[in-house]
Amino acid sequence: MPKYLLAHDLGTSGNKATLFTTDGQLVRSSVSGYPTRYYNGNWAEQNPNAWWDSVCDSTKNLIREIDPADISAVAFSGQMMGCLCLDKQGRPLYDSIIWADMRAQKAERLIAEKVGANRFFLITGHRPGASYTLAKYLWLKENEPDVYKNTYKILQAKDYMVYKLTGKFCTDYSDATGTNAFDLGRFRWSDEILDAVGVEESVFPDAVESTRVVGEVTSEAAEQCGLKKGTPVVMGAGDGGCGALGAGCVKGDMTYCCMGTSAWIAHISDHAILDEDMKLVNWAHAVPGLISTNGTMQCAGTSYTWMKEHLCAQERFMAQQTGESIYTFINQAIEKAAPGCNGLYYIPYLCGERCPRWDADAKGGFYGLKMEHTHEDMVRSVVEGIAYNMRLILDVMKPYTHISEMSIMGGLVKSRCNLKILADILGVSLSTFNYYDEATSVGAAVLAGVGSGMLKDFDEVTKFSWITDKLEPDETHRETYEKMLRLIDQTYYAMKDIYSHL
Repeated sequence: MPKYLLAHDLGTSGNKATLFTTDGQLVRSSVSGYPTRYYNGNWAEQNPNAWWDSVCDSTKNLIREIDPADISAVAFSGQMMGCLCLDKQGRPLYDSIIWADMRAQKAERLIAEKVGANRFFLITGHRPGASYTLAKYLWLKENEPDVYKNTYKILQAKDYMVYKLTGKFCTDYSDATGTNAFDLGRFRWSDEILDAVGVEESVFPDAVESTRVVGEVTSEAAEQCGLKKGTPVVMGAGDGGCGALGAGCVKGDMTYCCMGTSAWIAHISDHAILDEDMKLVNWAHAVPGLISTNGTMQCAGTSYTWMKEHLCAQERFMAQQTGESIYTFINQAIEKAAPGCNGLYYIPYLCGERCPRWDADAKGGFYGLKMEHTHEDMVRSVVEGIAYNMRLILDVMKPYTHISEMSIMGGLVKSRCNLKILADILGVSLSTFNYYDEATSVGAAVLAGVGSGMLKDFDEVTKFSWITDKLEPDETHRETYEKMLRLIDQTYYAMKDIYSHL
C-alpha cells in the first residue's frame, strides 16, 4: 500500500489541503474557505478557530478513501507576519491580526526610533514595518492591555495548527523572520530589539528548523480532524519558504519568481543581501542554512483582476456567448496590441507599493493616454506595467548577484502571452513547472517527507515538481521596453509628492 504526505497551506482566503504519495504523485486536494474581517480602513483580522475548522474539514475530505494510518506525516505552510495571542491554555485572546493589517504605524515609528532603521535592518534583514508581528503586538499593548497582559505565546497561522494537533508551542525560522523580532544573523530572538521596545522574549515560541518533527497528533485532535493518533507532525514553514522549496530552489544561487495576487522575485543564497537603500527583505529559507532575499510588489494579480473586472466587459460577453474562458479573449486582446502599447503605460500601485518604492501613498494610473489608444492597448498595458515593476525589482538585485534565469509560477503565467511579456521585459529565461499554483503545497509536503524520513533529502522535490518548459527573452522589442521602463521610473518620482493628496 502507498504511503502519503499531507500538506496544508493556510492562505488568506482559505486552507488548501493536498495529499501526495511519498513518491510525489498528487492524489487530490481540497479547499476550505474562511472569512477575513476588513474594517477601519486598514484593519484585517481572522478567527483562528475558523482555521482549525477548515483544517479539520479539508483533512476529512481528503482522507475519506484511505486509511489514516497510511499517512506518514503532516506539515504546514501558511500566511506570515500575523499576530495571534494565546493564553497559557492555548486559547485565543483576540482574533488574529493578519499580514494585510496596517493599523500599527505608530508602533512602526516607535521601533525605528528605539532601534534605528539601519541597525534594525542589519539585525533582522527587514525594515521596521506595521505589517510585521512585533508592531501589531505593540499596538495591542497600547490599545488592548488585557490581551497584552494575558498573552503567553504569539503564534502564526501554521503554528496554531501545529499547537492544535500536538499541544506544542513552536514556530520555524522562516515565520520567526516575519515577526521583526528575530536576529537573522544568529538565528535567535533579538535581545537588542526586544529590550529596546520593552517586550519579553518569553512570549515568542521556540524557533526550530522547518523539518523538525515537533510532536504527534493527540487523541483529541485525531477525533476532531480524522487523522490517526500518533501521526508525526512536522513544523513546516511560512508560505514564502514553502514556495521557494516547491519551486525547486533547494541550493544557493538559485532564483524564482512567483506571480500571484502579490508577486516577488526571491534569490536563494547562504547569506542575507543588505542593500544600501533597504529595498530588499531577507527571510530564513525552509531549507536549513539558506536565506531567501526577496523583492515584492503589492498588486500584481490584483492589478490583473482589476483590469478583468473593470475593463473587459466585451471579453466577458464573448465568453458568455461562446462558452470559452474569458482569459481566451483577454489573451487575444493583449496579442492584438503592439509591445509598448503605442506609448501608453500603466503603473500598478493600487494599494501603495513595497519594493522598490516602499511608499504607502503611491497610486496607480494610466499615463500617456491619447485619442488613438485602443481597448487592447489598455489591457496589454496592465500586463506590461506589472512586468515593468518586476523588472525594477530585478534591477535592485543585480548589483548583488548575477541572475540570468529563474523558475516561475503563479496564476498570472498560466497565460503564454503574459509569460512572454514578462520574459522579454525582465530579459531573463523563465522556466515553468508542472504545477502553477501548488508550489507552497509541494514545499510543505517535501518538508513532511524530509522531516519524517520518508524522503532522503530536499533534492527529491523533483519527484513532486519539475520543469516543463523554458522561455528565452526575445530582444526584438528591447529598445521599446527599456524606454517605457525609464518613463515609468521618472513618472513615479514626478508624482511622488502628489500621491499623498489624492
